[in-house]
Amino acid sequence: MAQYDHLPVFKVSYDLLLAVYQSVSMFGKEFKYTLGEKLKNETLEMIVCIYRANSRFDKGQMINEAKERLEVVRLYVRLSKDLKQITLKKLIFLNEFIESISKQLSGWEKAVNKPNVGVAPVTAVASVQHQSNSPPHG
Repeated sequence: MAQYDHLPVFKVSYDLLLAVYQSVSMFGKEFKYTLGEKLKNETLEMIVCIYRANSRFDKGQMINEAKERLEVVRLYVRLSKDLKQITLKKLIFLNEFIESISKQLSGWEKAVNKPNVGVAPVTAVASVQHQSNSPPHG
């Protein structure tokens, strides 16, 4: 089983989850059990996607799902501000986590989808090795 808690993106996501739980606890009764629960669940599901991406050989699909869930979290956070459930200061605080996670997921996605640059085909490696073993010309 792959370790996930060492990943920087997991650590920031976990910090976001804690901040979301703290923020939702301050929501009004009308929003705490509707918007607040959706925000908490979506953030938690995003972290689960990060865990699953780290555990799989084919990471791309789970990274993409984590990115999609993060955008939903971003939407819920903005809606929370517009409905006056969080302050502007809290919105900025949460968005800093969201931006960091977004950048890290995008970087991870690029690294996963990047072709193996610099890796020569087997036939080229064989010919390079053969050339290096030949006596110098000159």
